[in-house]
Amino acid sequence: MLPKLEKIVDSSLQKTAAFRQALTHRSASGKHNERMEFLGDSILGVIITEALYRQMPQASEGYLSRLRASLVNEATLADIAMEISLGDYLHLGSGELKSGGFRRKSILSDALEAIIASVFLKQGMDEAKKFVLTIYTKRLQKLPTEDALKDPKSRLQELLQSRGYSIPHYKLLATKGHAHRQLFTAECFIKGLGIRTQGISTSRRKAEQKAALFAFEQVSKDIK
Repeated sequence: MLPKLEKIVDSSLQKTAAFRQALTHRSASGKHNERMEFLGDSILGVIITEALYRQMPQASEGYLSRLRASLVNEATLADIAMEISLGDYLHLGSGELKSGGFRRKSILSDALEAIIASVFLKQGMDEAKKFVLTIYTKRLQKLPTEDALKDPKSRLQELLQSRGYSIPHYKLLATKGHAHRQLFTAECFIKGLGIRTQGISTSRRKAEQKAALFAFEQVSKDIK
Protein backbone atom coordinates (compact mmCIF):
# COMPACT_ATOMS: atom_id res chain seq x y z
CA MET A 1 0.00 0.00 0.00
CA LEU A 2 1.32 3.41 -0.93
CA PRO A 3 1.85 5.99 1.82
CA LYS A 4 -0.34 9.08 1.82
CA LEU A 5 0.38 11.94 -0.57
CA GLU A 6 2.17 14.09 2.01
CA LYS A 7 4.70 11.29 2.60
CA ILE A 8 5.52 10.93 -1.09
CA VAL A 9 5.81 14.59 -2.06
CA ASP A 10 8.75 16.63 -0.78
CA SER A 11 7.72 18.97 2.05
CA SER A 12 9.24 22.00 0.28
CA LEU A 13 7.02 21.37 -2.75
CA GLN A 14 3.93 21.15 -0.55
CA LYS A 15 4.46 24.79 0.47
CA THR A 16 4.46 26.11 -3.10
CA ALA A 17 1.63 27.85 -4.93
CA ALA A 18 1.98 25.35 -7.78
CA PHE A 19 1.26 22.41 -5.49
CA ARG A 20 -1.76 24.14 -3.95
CA GLN A 21 -3.07 24.95 -7.41
CA ALA A 22 -2.64 21.31 -8.45
CA LEU A 23 -5.03 20.35 -5.67
CA THR A 24 -7.60 23.03 -6.55
CA HIS A 25 -10.66 22.10 -8.59
CA ARG A 26 -12.31 24.71 -10.82
CA SER A 27 -15.36 24.70 -8.53
CA ALA A 28 -13.23 26.20 -5.74
CA SER A 29 -11.24 28.91 -7.48
CA GLY A 30 -10.48 30.64 -10.75
CA LYS A 31 -6.88 29.54 -10.29
CA HIS A 32 -7.52 25.83 -10.70
CA ASN A 33 -5.61 22.80 -11.92
CA GLU A 34 -6.93 22.25 -15.47
CA ARG A 35 -3.91 23.64 -17.33
CA MET A 36 -1.58 21.75 -15.00
CA GLU A 37 -3.55 18.57 -15.64
CA PHE A 38 -2.89 19.07 -19.38
CA LEU A 39 0.85 19.33 -18.76
CA GLY A 40 0.94 16.47 -16.28
CA ASP A 41 -0.85 14.18 -18.71
CA SER A 42 1.95 14.64 -21.27
CA ILE A 43 4.73 14.22 -18.70
CA LEU A 44 3.11 11.06 -17.35
CA GLY A 45 2.83 9.64 -20.85
CA VAL A 46 6.53 10.20 -21.57
CA ILE A 47 7.67 8.67 -18.27
CA ILE A 48 5.47 5.58 -18.55
CA THR A 49 6.39 5.14 -22.23
CA GLU A 50 10.10 5.16 -21.40
CA ALA A 51 9.63 2.80 -18.45
CA LEU A 52 7.75 0.28 -20.61
CA TYR A 53 10.23 0.60 -23.48
CA ARG A 54 13.15 -0.22 -21.20
CA GLN A 55 11.34 -2.88 -19.18
CA MET A 56 9.83 -4.76 -22.16
CA PRO A 57 12.58 -4.95 -24.83
CA GLN A 58 10.84 -7.77 -26.74
CA ALA A 59 7.30 -6.31 -26.67
CA SER A 60 5.66 -5.23 -29.91
CA GLU A 61 4.57 -1.64 -30.51
CA GLY A 62 0.93 -2.67 -30.27
CA TYR A 63 1.41 -4.39 -26.92
CA LEU A 64 3.37 -1.42 -25.57
CA SER A 65 0.63 0.95 -26.69
CA ARG A 66 -2.06 -1.10 -24.97
CA LEU A 67 0.04 -1.35 -21.82
CA ARG A 68 0.53 2.41 -21.74
CA ALA A 69 -3.17 3.02 -22.29
CA SER A 70 -4.03 0.70 -19.41
CA LEU A 71 -1.62 2.53 -17.08
CA VAL A 72 -2.44 6.16 -17.83
CA ASN A 73 -6.22 5.99 -18.18
CA GLU A 74 -8.67 7.67 -15.82
CA ALA A 75 -9.52 4.51 -13.91
CA THR A 76 -5.91 3.65 -13.08
CA LEU A 77 -5.06 7.22 -12.12
CA ALA A 78 -8.13 7.40 -9.88
CA ASP A 79 -7.17 4.12 -8.21
CA ILE A 80 -3.69 5.44 -7.45
CA ALA A 81 -5.16 8.71 -6.20
CA MET A 82 -7.38 6.80 -3.80
CA GLU A 83 -4.44 4.70 -2.61
CA ILE A 84 -2.57 7.86 -1.57
CA SER A 85 -5.74 9.43 -0.11
CA LEU A 86 -5.56 12.31 -2.59
CA GLY A 87 -9.23 13.16 -2.02
CA ASP A 88 -8.39 14.26 1.52
CA TYR A 89 -6.21 17.09 0.18
CA LEU A 90 -8.41 18.48 -2.61
CA HIS A 91 -9.82 22.00 -2.58
CA LEU A 92 -13.38 21.77 -3.90
CA GLY A 93 -16.32 24.16 -4.13
CA SER A 94 -19.30 23.60 -1.86
CA GLY A 95 -21.33 21.96 -4.63
CA GLU A 96 -18.64 19.38 -5.38
CA LEU A 97 -18.11 18.74 -1.70
CA LYS A 98 -21.79 18.00 -1.19
CA SER A 99 -21.94 15.70 -4.21
CA GLY A 100 -18.85 13.72 -3.16
CA GLY A 101 -16.44 15.22 -5.66
CA PHE A 102 -13.46 14.08 -3.60
CA ARG A 103 -14.35 10.52 -4.67
CA ARG A 104 -15.13 11.26 -8.33
CA LYS A 105 -12.71 9.49 -10.64
CA SER A 106 -12.39 12.34 -13.14
CA ILE A 107 -11.53 14.84 -10.40
CA LEU A 108 -9.04 12.50 -8.73
CA SER A 109 -7.27 11.54 -11.95
CA ASP A 110 -7.01 15.16 -13.10
CA ALA A 111 -5.59 16.23 -9.74
CA LEU A 112 -2.97 13.49 -9.81
CA GLU A 113 -1.82 14.59 -13.26
CA ALA A 114 -1.69 18.18 -12.01
CA ILE A 115 0.52 17.12 -9.10
CA ILE A 116 2.90 15.46 -11.55
CA ALA A 117 3.03 18.79 -13.39
CA SER A 118 3.76 20.67 -10.15
CA VAL A 119 6.69 18.37 -9.39
CA PHE A 120 8.02 18.92 -12.91
CA LEU A 121 7.59 22.70 -12.79
CA LYS A 122 9.24 23.16 -9.41
CA GLN A 123 11.75 20.32 -9.22
CA GLY A 124 12.42 19.20 -12.77
CA MET A 125 11.97 16.10 -14.87
CA ASP A 126 14.15 13.82 -12.74
CA GLU A 127 11.99 14.40 -9.66
CA ALA A 128 8.80 14.08 -11.70
CA LYS A 129 10.06 10.73 -12.99
CA LYS A 130 10.94 9.63 -9.46
CA PHE A 131 7.44 10.54 -8.25
CA VAL A 132 5.68 8.75 -11.10
CA LEU A 133 7.76 5.59 -10.79
CA THR A 134 7.11 5.56 -7.05
CA ILE A 135 3.33 5.64 -7.40
CA TYR A 136 3.45 3.14 -10.29
CA THR A 137 5.88 0.66 -8.71
CA LYS A 138 3.29 -2.06 -8.05
CA ARG A 139 1.66 -1.74 -11.47
CA LEU A 140 4.95 -1.79 -13.39
CA GLN A 141 5.96 -4.93 -11.51
CA LYS A 142 2.74 -6.74 -12.42
CA LEU A 143 1.96 -5.83 -16.01
CA PRO A 144 -1.01 -7.55 -17.69
CA THR A 145 -0.38 -10.02 -20.50
CA GLU A 146 -0.98 -9.07 -24.11
CA ASP A 147 -4.10 -11.27 -24.30
CA ALA A 148 -5.53 -9.75 -21.13
CA LEU A 149 -5.35 -6.28 -22.70
CA LYS A 150 -7.32 -7.18 -25.79
CA ASP A 151 -10.94 -6.06 -25.76
CA PRO A 152 -13.55 -8.81 -25.18
CA LYS A 153 -14.85 -8.74 -28.79
CA SER A 154 -11.35 -9.35 -30.17
CA ARG A 155 -10.61 -12.10 -27.64
CA LEU A 156 -13.92 -13.83 -28.39
CA GLN A 157 -13.43 -13.70 -32.16
CA GLU A 158 -9.87 -15.04 -31.92
CA LEU A 159 -11.00 -17.88 -29.65
CA LEU A 160 -13.84 -18.89 -31.96
CA GLN A 161 -11.71 -18.73 -35.09
CA SER A 162 -8.96 -20.80 -33.45
CA ARG A 163 -11.54 -23.56 -32.80
CA GLY A 164 -13.12 -23.37 -36.25
CA TYR A 165 -16.38 -21.66 -35.25
CA SER A 166 -18.08 -18.79 -37.07
CA ILE A 167 -17.62 -15.25 -35.84
CA PRO A 168 -20.21 -13.82 -33.42
CA HIS A 169 -22.98 -11.45 -34.46
CA TYR A 170 -24.05 -8.42 -32.45
CA LYS A 171 -27.47 -6.79 -32.36
CA LEU A 172 -28.84 -3.79 -30.48
CA LEU A 173 -31.89 -4.99 -28.57
CA ALA A 174 -33.03 -1.87 -26.73
CA THR A 175 -32.24 1.76 -25.95
CA LYS A 176 -33.79 3.33 -22.87
CA GLY A 177 -33.63 6.66 -21.09
CA HIS A 178 -33.15 10.29 -22.04
CA ALA A 179 -30.58 11.29 -24.66
CA HIS A 180 -27.88 12.22 -22.13
CA ARG A 181 -28.49 9.21 -19.86
CA GLN A 182 -29.29 6.33 -22.16
CA LEU A 183 -28.78 2.64 -21.47
CA PHE A 184 -28.14 0.29 -24.36
CA THR A 185 -28.81 -3.46 -24.39
CA ALA A 186 -26.84 -5.47 -26.94
CA GLU A 187 -26.86 -9.16 -27.80
CA CYS A 188 -23.96 -11.39 -28.82
CA PHE A 189 -25.04 -14.49 -30.78
CA ILE A 190 -22.75 -17.38 -31.74
CA LYS A 191 -24.70 -19.44 -34.25
CA GLY A 192 -22.54 -22.57 -34.25
CA LEU A 193 -22.78 -22.92 -30.49
CA GLY A 194 -26.26 -21.55 -29.92
CA ILE A 195 -24.93 -19.09 -27.38
CA ARG A 196 -26.74 -15.81 -26.74
CA THR A 197 -25.56 -13.28 -24.17
CA GLN A 198 -26.61 -9.74 -23.36
CA GLY A 199 -24.75 -6.68 -22.12
CA ILE A 200 -26.13 -3.39 -20.80
CA SER A 201 -24.13 -0.16 -20.66
CA THR A 202 -24.09 3.55 -21.42
CA SER A 203 -23.09 3.13 -25.07
CA ARG A 204 -23.73 0.55 -27.75
CA ARG A 205 -20.02 -0.26 -27.99
CA LYS A 206 -19.71 -0.88 -24.26
CA ALA A 207 -22.87 -2.98 -24.22
CA GLU A 208 -21.49 -5.14 -27.05
CA GLN A 209 -18.19 -5.51 -25.19
CA LYS A 210 -20.02 -6.69 -22.08
CA ALA A 211 -22.05 -9.18 -24.08
CA ALA A 212 -18.85 -10.41 -25.73
CA LEU A 213 -17.19 -10.84 -22.32
CA PHE A 214 -20.08 -12.98 -21.06
CA ALA A 215 -19.96 -15.01 -24.27
CA PHE A 216 -16.20 -15.47 -23.98
CA GLU A 217 -16.57 -16.81 -20.45
CA GLN A 218 -19.29 -19.23 -21.58
CA VAL A 219 -17.37 -20.39 -24.66
CA SER A 220 -14.21 -20.91 -22.58
CA LYS A 221 -16.12 -23.33 -20.35
CA ASP A 222 -17.93 -25.14 -23.17
CA ILE A 223 -15.07 -25.77 -25.61
CA LYS A 224 -11.98 -26.64 -23.61
